Amino acid sequence: MGYTNAQLNALKKALATGERRVSFGDKTVEYRSVAELQAAIRSVEADIARGSGTPKRQIRVTTAKGF
Repeated sequence: MGYTNAQLNALKKALATGERRVSFGDKTVEYRSVAELQAAIRSVEADIARGSGTPKRQIRVTTAKGF
């Protein structure tokens, strides 16, 4: 599912104000704890990063024997 920055901002605002209930349009989600809300924020941030085409880092190691 593709999340939007507006949804991410709503989650962060709920965390900052101490709310556990977040509304997205016509849907409302109530989180049981702050940890669950923080996990949702991390999940949404990861999904947005994947969707934005942010390249992953790669480290390539090459070795050779001798000269």
